[in-house]
Amino acid sequence: MLKEFREFAMKGNVVDLAVGVVIGAAFGAIVNSLVGDIIMPIIGAVTGGLDFSNYFIALSKKAAEATNLADAKKLGAVLAYGSFLTITLNFFIVAFVLFMVIRGMNQLKRKQEAAPAAPPKPSAEVELLTEIRDLLKKA
Repeated sequence: MLKEFREFAMKGNVVDLAVGVVIGAAFGAIVNSLVGDIIMPIIGAVTGGLDFSNYFIALSKKAAEATNLADAKKLGAVLAYGSFLTITLNFFIVAFVLFMVIRGMNQLKRKQEAAPAAPPKPSAEVELLTEIRDLLKKA
C-alpha cells in the first residue's frame, strides 16, 4: 500500500489534488463573502429585511416557547429549516450570477467573431467556363 501511494504521489496527482482543494476553498470563501456581505443585504433591503435564518419548527414544547433559533436550540430539539432555505437561496443567486456572467461573455465572443471571409477568387478555368456560359446565354 505504501508503494502504491508513493507511485500515486510521484505522478503528481497529490499535488494537483492539493492545488484543487486550496483553490476550491479560496473560491468558496469569496463566494460566501459575495453572497453574504454584498448580495443578501441588497435582497434583504428589497424584501424588507426578511431573514430566513431564524425559521425553525420546534420539536418539543419548551422549544416552541422560544422566539428565536438560538434560544429554541437551548430549550430543546428543533428543525432549523431556515438555514437550508438560506443556503438554497444563496446557491440560486450564485448560479444566476454565474449564468449572467457566462451569457455576457458568450455574447461578447459572438460579437468579436469576424464576418465570414469573402470567397476566394475563382480559378482561371472557372472564369473561362463562366465566360463561355454567359456567351452561350446571349446567343
